[in-house]
Amino acid sequence: MLKQLFFIALIGASCLAQPVQIPSIEFSPKKYICYSAGEKIIVDGKLSESAWDKAEWTDDFVDIEGAIRPAPRFRTNAKMLWDEKYFYMAAKIEEPDIWGTLKNRDDIIFYDNDFEIFIDPDGDSHRYSEFEMNALNTVWDLLLVQPYRDINKANVHAWDIKGLKSGVKIYGTINKPGDKDKYWMVEVAFPWDAFKEIADVSTPPKDEDQWRINFSRVEWKTEIKNGKYQKITNPETNRPYPEDNWVWSPQGIVNMHYPEMWGYVQFSNEIVGGKKVSFVERREEKAKWFLRQIYYKERIYFQNNGRFTSDLKILGIDSQTVEGYVTPAVIECTANMFEASIQSEDGSEKIYIRNDGFVWSSTTKK
Repeated sequence: MLKQLFFIALIGASCLAQPVQIPSIEFSPKKYICYSAGEKIIVDGKLSESAWDKAEWTDDFVDIEGAIRPAPRFRTNAKMLWDEKYFYMAAKIEEPDIWGTLKNRDDIIFYDNDFEIFIDPDGDSHRYSEFEMNALNTVWDLLLVQPYRDINKANVHAWDIKGLKSGVKIYGTINKPGDKDKYWMVEVAFPWDAFKEIADVSTPPKDEDQWRINFSRVEWKTEIKNGKYQKITNPETNRPYPEDNWVWSPQGIVNMHYPEMWGYVQFSNEIVGGKKVSFVERREEKAKWFLRQIYYKERIYFQNNGRFTSDLKILGIDSQTVEGYVTPAVIECTANMFEASIQSEDGSEKIYIRNDGFVWSSTTKK
């Protein structure tokens, strides 16, 4: 029933959604191998288990737009583990002035400095989760039916993850201006059951399964007034300066809700610290990205002309090719809807994208 409601919500979405922009960077998402923990993890923010010591940190976070923007002022790194019950994530957030104000679950946490987790288990860019937490361990979890660019009412604010665990450890003080803090650590455990209704994949995942995931950190510029941290106000607008957004895998746009730009997390049955495995490059991901270019161009064409087109030449992508797939792509459309597809050269697989950005594949046994 839930999936039927999601499908109904898609109809006419393009006419209601935000304008679509094209990311300004090359398609090169970060990659991470998530190993099995091999021991019980206690979620307290301390990361005291040996499994956490063995798990690798991600690369340093960068600006959400990528290398065209200055590097973040403070370092942020994340790491991941899993077992049969939970998907574990942790982060080290360097911060000389640790503060937090929001204390109620499902407050809009990014009004504080925060750490955010985005998870799209099946990589279709729909039905994904967003999780945010601040240094007070206040959490906000919500379900996104679709990205905001594809539908006006995209989120299910009342969605709560049953069995969620989270912890924070402060290395310094919190809400005490005048001293210099070091960092705060976050630790989160997502029960696999939380993803069963929103993902067409195995939960827990199978060996070599890949999920689309990204991390974000919101950082506000602050000053001390009347003994408290306050956001610095722009005198021209009388509003706080915009926040910084630092991420693991750059988006190429100031918008986390482009799931196609998120990183790849590959799960391994190997216990962390043991045998190393390699990331599996899958050719269909390049085909999906090729179709995503059609989606971007079609949506922009619709914004300018009030209809879609089946003419790849008009879209400027008639000469592009994808290794292992037959090009040009096939587009079927009406004035208000389109579906583009590309088939593998051996005929075993066909990948599709439609006007609301949903991407999927069909497999034919040979």
